[in-house]
Amino acid sequence: MSLWKRISSHADCEARMAAYYDEKGLFDLRLCLAAWIEDRIMSEQITPNSAEQLERVALKFNEDLQQKLLSTRTASDQALKYRVVELCTQIQRTSALELYTHLRGGLQKELQLATEKSVATPGPSMPLSPYNMNNPSGYMDPSEMMAVQPAVGAGLGVIHNALGTAKVELFEIEHQILQYFNEFSACGNSLKMLVQNYSYMLNSTGSPNPEEAFKCLMTEKAAIVTALCRSYICYEPLQELIISELNNWRRQQALAGNGAPFQESTLDQIQRCFELLESFIGHLLAAVKETLRVHLVNDEPELNNLLERVRGAQKNLVCAAFIVDKQPPQVMKTNTRFAASVRWLIGSQLGIHNNPPTIECIIMSENQANRFVTRGTQMDSTLAGQSSGEIQNCSSTMEYQQNNHIFSASFRNMQLKKIKRAEKKGTESVMDEKFALFFYATTTVNDYQIRVWTLSLPVVVIVHGNQEPQSWATITWDNAFADIVREPFAITDRVTWAQLSVALNTKFGSSTQRALTRDNLDFLFEKLQRDERSDYITWNQFCKEPLPDRNFTFWEWFFAIMKLTKDHLMGMWKASCIMGFINKAKAQDDLMRSATGIGTFLLRFSDSELGGVTIAYVNEYGSVTMLSPWTARDFQILNLADRIRDLHMLRWLHPSDTNGVPQERDRAFGEFYSARDGTNEPKAGYVRSTLHVQVRNAIGDNGSIIGTPQHPIPSPPQDSSMSMGNPEDSDSDDSCVLDAIERYVADTSPDDPVSREIIATIMSATCKSPLSASSGDFAMADFDVNFADVYKQII
Repeated sequence: MSLWKRISSHADCEARMAAYYDEKGLFDLRLCLAAWIEDRIMSEQITPNSAEQLERVALKFNEDLQQKLLSTRTASDQALKYRVVELCTQIQRTSALELYTHLRGGLQKELQLATEKSVATPGPSMPLSPYNMNNPSGYMDPSEMMAVQPAVGAGLGVIHNALGTAKVELFEIEHQILQYFNEFSACGNSLKMLVQNYSYMLNSTGSPNPEEAFKCLMTEKAAIVTALCRSYICYEPLQELIISELNNWRRQQALAGNGAPFQESTLDQIQRCFELLESFIGHLLAAVKETLRVHLVNDEPELNNLLERVRGAQKNLVCAAFIVDKQPPQVMKTNTRFAASVRWLIGSQLGIHNNPPTIECIIMSENQANRFVTRGTQMDSTLAGQSSGEIQNCSSTMEYQQNNHIFSASFRNMQLKKIKRAEKKGTESVMDEKFALFFYATTTVNDYQIRVWTLSLPVVVIVHGNQEPQSWATITWDNAFADIVREPFAITDRVTWAQLSVALNTKFGSSTQRALTRDNLDFLFEKLQRDERSDYITWNQFCKEPLPDRNFTFWEWFFAIMKLTKDHLMGMWKASCIMGFINKAKAQDDLMRSATGIGTFLLRFSDSELGGVTIAYVNEYGSVTMLSPWTARDFQILNLADRIRDLHMLRWLHPSDTNGVPQERDRAFGEFYSARDGTNEPKAGYVRSTLHVQVRNAIGDNGSIIGTPQHPIPSPPQDSSMSMGNPEDSDSDDSCVLDAIERYVADTSPDDPVSREIIATIMSATCKSPLSASSGDFAMADFDVNFADVYKQII
């Protein structure tokens, strides 16, 4: 039930809102497009926080509104056509910004009135965003917006609160069903009296006043027919409402496929409402049939029409109650076992559980599903032969659980053996092709045969693991932006960044257990942009077009990072040790501005390598060095924390949050270090070895190693005109080298391996000064040795 229907159920609320909308002449527009306006405005995930952004949103809303009105003009209702023309004229006289803000403000007022009057609490039937409609001012600061981002951790509270209100609303629906059912039951005694009087009239032979008796029966029957019609009028919107609630549950189920929070238990309350409605419509159908047996006139079109409507409503209710409650894997690999289950929300109603039907399952392509849905619920005996693949263990008999009233069929061991693919067009690939599992059964309800069916969420079939990333792009986009009630599997090819950012945040946060920050999302937005900046992101930008100067798409890059973080970096990501989403230029700028200076470092995801993470740090010369990225293959050998521990030039971790402070390296990563205490002793006959990371110095050509213990030797002066070990070096440079070597030998133990090697090299060389040799007073300079090579041994 839409918000406007709830408001209009209270005359005073409706009058107040009518006066509000009439201020701008928008009341007719609100009435004509009630559901569309609510869905369009309430589905906006981020509230405009600047005048420019608000104007862009208003202009886009105005454009979509005019398109909606133009599409409505094709209706067959002539009165509606004229009304739409008047509305088009009206909105052209109102500025886009004024129209949008007035409608938006009106929805806010309606929500407040709904709460005050206890009409209903916004729940799944009104997909309100916590970012916009709950703020009294109607606008939210960006920092506040990020504070309630729906993701993992504290952000889940917002979603859980929204789902909590669903229970309140379902309870109110249940109460309303019982209320109308009790009112209907009151006419049961009148119907019994009518039947008795009719039977008496038929059996009596000498009635003193038959015409008067006939008139009385006609009056009684007319009153009962009126009561039955009134009961059906009360019943019909309740069925519409509960089916809408079920569709919203299914929508939440689809979002859960992207990692959004999901309360499956809400389905139990929805089933309770379905059971009450089935009892209501079943008694109503019996009452209509009983009334028809009181045959007073030849033609009763009103009652016959009511009978058909009640039967149709019961059939629709029974069919709508058949759903997939446990979805199959949405990226499905052939020859891999999987499970799914279907549930019929009628419980023990209708007695079907006493002779439970067998549920069959086939796989349908998008075209097959589309053709079937357009035919409605008509199924023929050749349906099994229309499968687009071969599924093993594809049938299961329904079971009724007495303790919880669940009537379901479980498919625990299915396996897709073969798949038939459609012919591809243009740039389409097998990873873009959607299928769905089609569950169906035939049973008998109230003496007439009924066929029920339901489709799973879309699945993409793959045969190799390297097809998985693009397949998940197809599924993620569909789960996030598709309507539950649609032509299979129609989906928009462009969405706003506000919508996509929520989807990416949900996906990444659920996979890695930490939500993205505002800076992270801004970085992703910039990465998605092309030459012409836009607030809209297309499907091609998302996963088809390569990123500028790269041979991979945005989604391939994002998915690889998500997988790397989940498999190897989750603990450090959750602890905010990894900044991650920051470009090279900004990383360099942030490090150069850091107060901790030399040794300050941060971790960022590579822009150039899929699934790579790199370290940027301030080196000993005060400039920033970027290490070559590490990937999952590297972390299978040695994890990231141990690699950081081996690099002694890394001292201070730059904060990933602008409000944070630098952390000493071991304090930040200590809990993630592996034990290196020799507790796992090698087998007898073997010597223990360990792996350590070494990084070649990016400054100079001396080939020194960074990350290993360094001896305190002063570096020789370097000049662009000289190089170490060249015969053309000046005497002053030679003397500097000799001084450094002599100092090293004097300051180290004779047992030092490097020192012993230096002395052995010198002593084996030819002495250039015989006088010095004979006197025993000589220096290193007296020997014919390439001291530049010796110096390299030290460093």
